[in-house]
Amino acid sequence: MRLEELNALAEDGSIWNDPKKAQGMMRERNRLASGLGAIDALARDLADATGLIELAESENDAAVLAEAEASLRAVKDRAAKAELAKLLSGEADGNDSYLEIHAGAGGTEAQDWAEILTRMYTRWAEQHGYKVEWIEESPGEEAGIKSATLRVNGPNAYGWLKTESGVHRLVRISPFDSNARRHTSFASVWVYPVVDETIDVQVLDKDLKIDTYRASGAGGQHVNRTDSAVRITHLPTNIVVQCQNDRSQHRNRATAMAMLKARLYELELKKREAKAQAEFEAKTEIGFGHQIRSYVLQPYQMVKDLRTGVETSNTGAVLDGDLDAFMTAALASRIKGGNGDTVAEPD
Repeated sequence: MRLEELNALAEDGSIWNDPKKAQGMMRERNRLASGLGAIDALARDLADATGLIELAESENDAAVLAEAEASLRAVKDRAAKAELAKLLSGEADGNDSYLEIHAGAGGTEAQDWAEILTRMYTRWAEQHGYKVEWIEESPGEEAGIKSATLRVNGPNAYGWLKTESGVHRLVRISPFDSNARRHTSFASVWVYPVVDETIDVQVLDKDLKIDTYRASGAGGQHVNRTDSAVRITHLPTNIVVQCQNDRSQHRNRATAMAMLKARLYELELKKREAKAQAEFEAKTEIGFGHQIRSYVLQPYQMVKDLRTGVETSNTGAVLDGDLDAFMTAALASRIKGGNGDTVAEPD
């Protein structure tokens, strides 16, 4: 058994000659021990509750029967939480997360939709006790935003958010159309994990193109008058990251490099997953045929995930951050094959 193997290795002090490898093994050991302990506790409590029900029925004791049924419901709730924890057991699921939002074609309409999505994810994060840090924002010409990059800090932030990557479609009566016509807008979301100190990602200087520019958003006189913002392009993959949230060009460059490493790590993770979501490509069209979720506000109210079929008519709650049902279903489908088999996690 893998846990027994890890326990034996943990008793061998020589494993700490390679601290990174040892830390990874200890994390795996603790995760396995915790999971098996939870399963054993559920089995014991289920047996106790079942035995108590049998006793109550044999003695026709309504009070004991009610107590036993309450215990059984508690076991069911804990089992559901344990199943959810299984969905968040990927290699980087426990990490903080970067979240990028880009407006699609369509000018003001799409830029307004991108800002609505940014607010939606910010509200979701706040409701889960996560801290949101703004990395970059490019405002639209008239309203909304062209793009925004957030860092969401908290346990399992990436695990929860990772299935939100894709194109999101909005259908509504446009507030910018004097004729009150219905418009369809698109915006893309891209999620990737923050790389921690245990993950080594090599980036060669010759593969980088680094540009500096003046920050376009708020930030004070210094930010707007100097070339403090930094944009880094990784030439082999055409990945582009940028940061403008600090007055220091040096600190913005460090943050952008961290983001680039995170993006490269996420790309590698997706290559290693047996049933991964399609990789996001910088040149992918943000429009019909690529969307993962539709938000219809006219002529009816409906938010529907096109991958899992999960839908709700409570569009206001969804746009206010109520996304857990969509995320849970997408996570479950991500680790299940078409025949119900569990997809292998990356090594």
